[in-house]
Amino acid sequence: MKKCFLFFCVVFFLIASTKVFGQTSVTYVLEKNIPLPGDDGYDFLAIDSVNHHLYITHGTIVNVVDLSTEKEIAEISDMKGVHGVAIDNETNRGFITDGDANAVIVFDLNTFKKVVTIPITGKGPDAILYDPSSKKILVFNGDNNSASVIDPISLSQTGSIDLGGAPEFAVAGGNGKIYNNVEDKSVLNIIDSKTLMVISSFLLAPCGKPTGLAFDVANNRLFTTCRLNKGITILDATTGNVIMTLPIGAGVDAVAYDPITKLIFCSCGDGTTTVIKQESADKYSVIQIINTQLKAKTIALDTKTHKIYLSVADRVEGTKKIVPGTFKLLVYRMQ
Repeated sequence: MKKCFLFFCVVFFLIASTKVFGQTSVTYVLEKNIPLPGDDGYDFLAIDSVNHHLYITHGTIVNVVDLSTEKEIAEISDMKGVHGVAIDNETNRGFITDGDANAVIVFDLNTFKKVVTIPITGKGPDAILYDPSSKKILVFNGDNNSASVIDPISLSQTGSIDLGGAPEFAVAGGNGKIYNNVEDKSVLNIIDSKTLMVISSFLLAPCGKPTGLAFDVANNRLFTTCRLNKGITILDATTGNVIMTLPIGAGVDAVAYDPITKLIFCSCGDGTTTVIKQESADKYSVIQIINTQLKAKTIALDTKTHKIYLSVADRVEGTKKIVPGTFKLLVYRMQ
């Protein structure tokens, strides 16, 4: 009797999992807004999955939200113009690009206190990542077409990479390669994590002005979002062959991939986030367009809860001016 009961429990779990993660009728709904202090512009979001913290770059500060309580717990302040955050849990350090200072700010992941400021030779540091293969921090500099290499142990710049164009988002493949969109050339660079050199590039046509980038390790697929043709292009990460291109909203900035639910999220400045279902490595379909808010163009995905977070502020009608006291996170959950 106990074996029969166990069998039915397993069957029920498999059916329930299929309904939640397998069907195309999954939808995302607005759960809440999380108000945050500060009235400046905003850029990247990053999640420390080990400590379950969300970092929101915002003008001259970084807001830190505890994802367990969904409340702000700290602010890292007194910078000039922040953009991206990279997490290195091995050294217990975080790294912030301060674009207006041409520097990287290092902080402690537990106390959120600044440790040191690292000046870099790159100009306009923007995107940043930690590469587990080389155990290096790569800083992508939009103003001089380069990437600065930082050693997280010595906390100093140890090299520079010529990217041949203006870099946007980048991802570490975990396979000895780093992938980086080059916006003005509409190509995707492949960087060898050992030599820290560009070893090849993929043409992204029909994708133009690529911004966001995500990587599906299991299926070896790259997801790159493009502003010029308002689309997302899926590529084979080995050959660079374009598998499929799907339409998304205007003014896309970021993209996130959930390896559990097999959903892809494209956050766009026109106030929409396109949700795409990965049915197989080579088959994809749009299943939802979430109406978010104008200029909610950067996104973070919590793979533990499957929630998505977008930073945004209200604008004075007809202008780009931010309405004071309106900065917040939009939180969407799976229904």
